[in-house]
Amino acid sequence: MPEIRSVRPVLRTIPSRAALTVRAVFAPARLQLAGKAALAAGIAWTLAPLMPGPAAEVPYYAPFGALITMYPTVAGSLRQGLQSLAGLACGVGLAFALAAFGRPTPWLVGSVIGLGILLSGVPRVGGGKDWIPTAALFVLVVGGADPGSFSFGYLLQTAVGVAVGLAVNLLLLPPLRFSAAAASLERGRQELAGQLADMGAAMAERWPPDHEDWSRRQDRLADAARDVRTAVGEADSSRRGNPRQWRHHRDLNADYAHVRQLERVTFHVQDITEVLADAIYQQSRQNPVPAELCGPLGQALTETGALLQCWNDGDARAQLRAAAAAVEHVSAYYHRLGSPEKPVSATASMTLSLDRIVRIVRVSLPEPA
Repeated sequence: MPEIRSVRPVLRTIPSRAALTVRAVFAPARLQLAGKAALAAGIAWTLAPLMPGPAAEVPYYAPFGALITMYPTVAGSLRQGLQSLAGLACGVGLAFALAAFGRPTPWLVGSVIGLGILLSGVPRVGGGKDWIPTAALFVLVVGGADPGSFSFGYLLQTAVGVAVGLAVNLLLLPPLRFSAAAASLERGRQELAGQLADMGAAMAERWPPDHEDWSRRQDRLADAARDVRTAVGEADSSRRGNPRQWRHHRDLNADYAHVRQLERVTFHVQDITEVLADAIYQQSRQNPVPAELCGPLGQALTETGALLQCWNDGDARAQLRAAAAAVEHVSAYYHRLGSPEKPVSATASMTLSLDRIVRIVRVSLPEPA
């Protein structure tokens, strides 16, 4: 039954995908954000009936304001809340301008949406751009014969919700992403170290090596580097306007410098991967690796991988010397072997990349006391 066998790999992926989805939905950061949003919406709904005049007749816009301002970081909440209010105000102004033409008609409704989308291109409105046509439509259609009272209540209640959302996010454990940034930097280092270690192990196997999964990790390495930069950027954003940053200090300038170093190392590791995969599996006549160089090159790859693994540890300098010596050994070896009969261009390219990785790590390490 070939049809059943062909479906089995897909069926095996279903539990793992479901588990990933469950973990994403119930991640601690998302649970915290959901709890804050629920609390802010409840407080806003409690305060909404206390607003003066016609605003009390549209209390549902208060929890709406709390919802649109809820963001994982304090600075993000402030920015999102102010931009949303700016977008709503622009939409209200547009609706008032078009309300002079009379009651809503298909032409008028279409015009308010079209003009609202045009106004949403104003750069300074930012995240509030999507609310311009929405607010204009609400005021024009829902406001009815008294758009002024509706607009007052709409803006006031939304502003109340925004204020409540900001207060909740600021006072109730405003998140700091420092731990996530540190963990992402560590994962990035380990990803690169593992790639070099796998390539070093491949050099010790029979030719060509049995396992070749390392040769298809170009995108994975790029994704890891991108994730590291994103995590550090989120940590930087989370500290802005966050009172907890004074008790939990972290040098994010050093983190950004480390991100740049990891990105440069990633480039060189990707280059080594491409050259080695071509030399092994494409059997390129221009880029072979002589048998005599497989052992020294594998050792250099392994030692450099170990260097990246302990990059942030106290043993980094000792491993730096070991990696530099292994790379220098390969360089001296292929210079002795280089000849028309034994071209070593692939080895020379990989050794140059390894040397650059070693130099990047050397420059990043603090001077010994």
